Amino acid sequence: MTKMKLPLFAALSMVAGSLVLAGCSNPTAANPNEDGASSGTLTVSSANFPESEIIGNLYAEALKSDGYTVETKFNIGSREAYIPALADGSIDLIPDYTGNLLLFIDPSADVSTPAAILSALPKALESKSLSMLTAAEAEDKDAVVVTRATAEKWKLTSIADLAAHNDEVVMAGPPEFKKRAVGLPGLEKNYGFVPSKFEPISDGGGPATVKALLDGKVTAANIFTTSTAIPANDLVVLEDPKNNFPAQQVVPVAAAGKLDEGAQKAIDAISAKLSTSELIKLNEQVSGDAKVEPQQAAITWLTDQGLLSK
Repeated sequence: MTKMKLPLFAALSMVAGSLVLAGCSNPTAANPNEDGASSGTLTVSSANFPESEIIGNLYAEALKSDGYTVETKFNIGSREAYIPALADGSIDLIPDYTGNLLLFIDPSADVSTPAAILSALPKALESKSLSMLTAAEAEDKDAVVVTRATAEKWKLTSIADLAAHNDEVVMAGPPEFKKRAVGLPGLEKNYGFVPSKFEPISDGGGPATVKALLDGKVTAANIFTTSTAIPANDLVVLEDPKNNFPAQQVVPVAAAGKLDEGAQKAIDAISAKLSTSELIKLNEQVSGDAKVEPQQAAITWLTDQGLLSK
């Protein structure tokens, strides 16, 4: 009896030990449980503006639907905050924008074309122990925006036209816009535009920035091209012929090795269906009159696109 029990106990111990080792070999990978769901927690985050939170919710809800345990840390801040957070493991996944992300990591990078950006970005991210998934067709570029009255008064069509009014212009934008290569330094280099004053507003070109522009507290503002406030308030996006603002496709960014194959597949499926027009519709739901919560807007969109598991 004893001789039979010892081998059985040893075999069970070996199996248990193998399972422990397997779990330790990749603690962040999702492992299926009896229900086909996955264990292991993924922390999904967003930058500090509504569109980023909407996309972050798309990622989080799709992963939940596929059985992943998901925590969310939305509105974490700008790249200066969330890139280090990805690197130190505080968060695992966040939506970003290709051109500005590349320039943030490598200020000397070639951002002349979308293809050049997508070619250079993986290696740049690797230097920070980060990785990118498939970029979406959806694009949301930075822009310099003025009111219709200002555009007509000064006959503005291009950012270059603002240079003749440097002493009169107060420019609004997120705090980091003051020093980023595509912010005030780029506008001066490419167009000779140097506003008399810069007004930092930490809402990513959102309601506070738009209100400052409409109230006349600022003359021009950095607002994203998918903002619903542009058509709603008849604002004018000034042309950027020298491409100061690079291509900005939505791209999921993760800490290297954090997402298993199933998680990557779920996120790539979102990118495959997220067009600029769809992104604008999502923004309208959340930031427009309907005031839909980002999470609900994400769930509805994923359901309509057939991306939630049944």
